[in-house]
Amino acid sequence: MNSKGLSGGIYKPLSPEGIDTIHNASLTILEKTGIAYESGLDETIDMLADAGATVDREIKRIRFSRELVLEEIAKAPAQVILHARDGKNDLDLTEDRVHLGTGGAAVKILDMETGLPRSSTLKDLYDLGRLVDRLDHIHFFLRPCIPTDIPEADYDVNMFYACLKATGKHVMSGVNDEAGLHRIIDMAAMLAGGTAQLQGKPFISIITSFAISPLKLCTQSTRIMQECNRQGIPVALSAAPMSGSTGPMTMAGTLAQLHAEQLAGITLCQLTRSGAPLLYGGIPGMANMTTMGYLGGGVECGMMNAAIHQMAAHINIPNYNSAGLTDAKLPDAQAGWEKAMTILLGAMGGSNYMHHSAGMLESMLTVAPEQFVMDDEIIGMSCKVLKGIDVDADHLALDVIDTVGPAGNFMMSPHTMKYMRSEYFQGNGVTDSRSRHQWEQGGCQDARERAKAIARKILEAPEAPHIPADVDVAIRQKFNILLDH
Repeated sequence: MNSKGLSGGIYKPLSPEGIDTIHNASLTILEKTGIAYESGLDETIDMLADAGATVDREIKRIRFSRELVLEEIAKAPAQVILHARDGKNDLDLTEDRVHLGTGGAAVKILDMETGLPRSSTLKDLYDLGRLVDRLDHIHFFLRPCIPTDIPEADYDVNMFYACLKATGKHVMSGVNDEAGLHRIIDMAAMLAGGTAQLQGKPFISIITSFAISPLKLCTQSTRIMQECNRQGIPVALSAAPMSGSTGPMTMAGTLAQLHAEQLAGITLCQLTRSGAPLLYGGIPGMANMTTMGYLGGGVECGMMNAAIHQMAAHINIPNYNSAGLTDAKLPDAQAGWEKAMTILLGAMGGSNYMHHSAGMLESMLTVAPEQFVMDDEIIGMSCKVLKGIDVDADHLALDVIDTVGPAGNFMMSPHTMKYMRSEYFQGNGVTDSRSRHQWEQGGCQDARERAKAIARKILEAPEAPHIPADVDVAIRQKFNILLDH
């Protein structure tokens, strides 16, 4: 089953009136309350002031008129295509087209041999990319873990190198600084055959966490975001308030604040470069009011993230958001139900680019290779829902029913042979539907053990040559690449 780019939009947690109310409330926030900013953004602030924003430099506050915001957000592209180098997995982020993939910045991984958490490494990142490359229902690879075993100075280029070597699917990640961004663009241009080719079909994109919720611009991320705008590299405008902590306790209040942050970010990008490709990057979350940590698995996360697509669609901009998080520490039943709820709600909502959808555990602190396999199954099932039920003459099968007749059976019907592998979701093998006797003969494995076996089989297979040998040599001569050949 081709699960990429199916149309959602069948779940709408916000009414049309609710969307309008939140949108207008957000414009009021930008006019009345405004956005604060850190030091070091002098050129950006001058640009905003020249465009008509009201800047109070004494208290470092920017206020945006409705007219300015509406004028600038209208310049952002309604369609963004994130390309893949393999030629099969381009992501057309338009209207209600749905794509799900990895994400996060985990610092731990569950070792497949010991089952225990340990610090994640550059090799782990590469291996997870190889898994994603072979899992059909994971549509893109957003760096899911942090390589903790490499120097910070070498982080950006090595992280992107490991991702690009591992998979031909689209690669996205954050970067630490502008110098790292330029190294990444240089390396990607070497793979693309030139800067113009990269800008024409960008197979990398950058997360820019420009907003420190509530309502404050981060200097480093804003500068990176603007440089991406200038270089023609697509950006996701990531902002992630937690209701009850860095956002209001209520879902509507959190959405209003987050939408205001997004409108400000989009305005800034379009003033930097009109028509700059970007994704509305709202990631509403929840605070655990007992521990004050992040609460990733709540069903309300699924509801709010579906609402984010509605808010982005209201201003005709593709969206990036979140699904598939869990507070579970292991790939267990809790992980299953929490992930399934938010992934299904996001997919049915029509979100264009849902990261965190595979591999994450422990509220984004941990990943597990086997969890990627299990989540590929959940994503595939969720996308099957979007396909709906075909109703035409062949699927109705009236002639077949008449031929088989009363008290017959359809087991050997050519119609059955035609549709037995396409009408129903087949999966990747992790779901067990055998008899108990067959299951016992197979070693009584649970889903986690079956997922581990699938992951091991993928990782034991020959590595796909996603970076040509001559380009790899040139990259290694130019940059301090730390991943073994």
